[in-house]
Amino acid sequence: MSTPSDFRQMLRGAALRVTRPRVAVLSAVHEHPHADTDSIIAAVRRDLPKVSHQAVYDSLHTLTAAGLVRRIQPSGSVARYESRIGDNHHHLVCRSCGAIADVDCAVGEAPCLTASDDQGYAIDEAEVVYWGLCPDCSTVQRS
Repeated sequence: MSTPSDFRQMLRGAALRVTRPRVAVLSAVHEHPHADTDSIIAAVRRDLPKVSHQAVYDSLHTLTAAGLVRRIQPSGSVARYESRIGDNHHHLVCRSCGAIADVDCAVGEAPCLTASDDQGYAIDEAEVVYWGLCPDCSTVQRS
């Protein structure tokens, strides 16, 4: 579990100014994987009750651009944010309740970065989303 001191160090390491909203947003993303913006705002406001929506949006944008958080947006979903970065992992998404879970890539040293025909592109990231029903929704559907 990361601490505010760890988050301040992460910001400095990315050459970003350390601000209370940025530290609070990093903390919220780490505590709530795959959270949407409204959930992150609610979590940040527990520590900083007067923080504006715009400050959280700006922080998310800055942290994403700096590579400290990852923005995902499965089809039909709002944007979500996670702290698991740099490993090119994939996601499982429940069609019924919308739950999202991380899943490691099944193959390769640099997971899934070798396309069958790269058509000259310099591929640096792959995004795979597996769709289905989570265990809870599968159980309900079978009942």
